[in-house]
Amino acid sequence: MEHHNELKTGFWYSEWAFPFFVAFLSSGIFAGTHMYYVYHVGAFNDIAIVALLEAGINGGSFGAAAAFGASFLFARILEGPLVGILDIGGALQTGLGIGIPALMLGAGITAPITSFPLALLTGAVLGFLVGGMIILIRKYTINASNSTFGADIMMGAGNAAGRYLGPLIIISAVMASIPVGIGATLGGAVFYAYKKPIAGGAIIGAMVFGALFPLAPQ
Repeated sequence: MEHHNELKTGFWYSEWAFPFFVAFLSSGIFAGTHMYYVYHVGAFNDIAIVALLEAGINGGSFGAAAAFGASFLFARILEGPLVGILDIGGALQTGLGIGIPALMLGAGITAPITSFPLALLTGAVLGFLVGGMIILIRKYTINASNSTFGADIMMGAGNAAGRYLGPLIIISAVMASIPVGIGATLGGAVFYAYKKPIAGGAIIGAMVFGALFPLAPQ
């Protein structure tokens, strides 16, 4: 039993193991984008999303790929600490695999995309930063109020599952406090009215009202 408890307090059970997992995964995804850029095969994304990058490679304008990918990455970084799930498809495959490379190529930075070793290193560094940001946000917001909002950080929710997270986020926000719940509800309603993902509006609303009405320490 003592040995079992020691294992649970080791590195693989710690919060700070998560950024390393994200780093390794992101390294491979970024290298896959390198493979596609150089050899036109190997990207870890849906065909439609890769087509945005291909349009930039052929036409010289990476704006669509950069905006689409970067917006996914930003949204998933905010979503991760709140719902406890890092969406591999949206955050890493689309965000780091398409959005960030498109931003680099649009700015004329080609070395991390054309060099395989540099692609591995760049992906690992970016992935570590993403994982670290999610843990820090969670540590100084959700954990600070002694509320885990129902989940620890894990990876694997796909974009198709994201539509079901909106109501769960609102319920979690209500459980945290009434003002935060009202903010999440209003944000979700506004996004729903404009036919946008409810989860994004609920997160933004909860964060705004959480800043205006901080959670009382428990």
